[in-house]
Amino acid sequence: MTTTPTPVASATLPPRNLISRALLYSKKALHGLTVLSEGFYIIFRYDLYKQPNNPKNTRYIQYFCRKFCKVFNVKVQIHGEIPRHTALWASNHVSWLDIIVLGAGARVFFLSKAEVKNWPIIGHLAKWGGTLFIKRGSGDSSRVKEQIAIFLKQDIPVLFFPEATTGDGRKIKKIHGRLLEAAIEARQPVQACVLCYSNTKGELDQIVPFINDQTFIDSVTKILQMDQVTAHLKALPAIDSSGHSVESLTKAVQDTMTVGLYELQTEVLGEHL
Repeated sequence: MTTTPTPVASATLPPRNLISRALLYSKKALHGLTVLSEGFYIIFRYDLYKQPNNPKNTRYIQYFCRKFCKVFNVKVQIHGEIPRHTALWASNHVSWLDIIVLGAGARVFFLSKAEVKNWPIIGHLAKWGGTLFIKRGSGDSSRVKEQIAIFLKQDIPVLFFPEATTGDGRKIKKIHGRLLEAAIEARQPVQACVLCYSNTKGELDQIVPFINDQTFIDSVTKILQMDQVTAHLKALPAIDSSGHSVESLTKAVQDTMTVGLYELQTEVLGEHL
């Protein structure tokens, strides 16, 4: 009697697309570690940690951020021109990925929440890269505002996220303008900019937003596994801070960014808006 061999159930083997995803994730992760190592090499090779807020350091930050955009398969598309004048930069906030995108497009230092300083590896890199940290709701904003004003008076550009938290990228949330007083005190303009992310279908991307109680590790893992996204960055007309109160400057920034994001999304998303 001839026995017919029992075929191996295909369910016992990993799906081909799952294997390719895992290989892609591993490749990106390895690439990321390589870029991180290069970042630390640059910091110590050029002694950036000794003067982390030297304006000349922004070119190294930009180089590093452009490298990291490739790790996460993010294509940065600049709409218009990115100015290089000294200003207090303000951007909408979608994800931790914004810092890499903005750093790739503009030569600035960043203001970030204090928790980032304690993140593994990234925290040290951010601190030595000149990032300023603020504890939300702790009264620390007065000290940071004074520090930003000092930097602006020394022609050191600083960028912060006035929404104070991340959103899904569809609209500008409420602008918190306390730190805008630094621009008034330093007699420097506010350089508002907006960004949004589109996927390969031309739709507003829903993987990048760092929302809904995600952990940083979960977010990084999802972004490493995603297909290419395009980060669209647009600098808006600078807002002269002279003659403004904090309240009126806050409103000007809110209005400028709201209109700017709508115009950028209309241009980028078209029928998918």
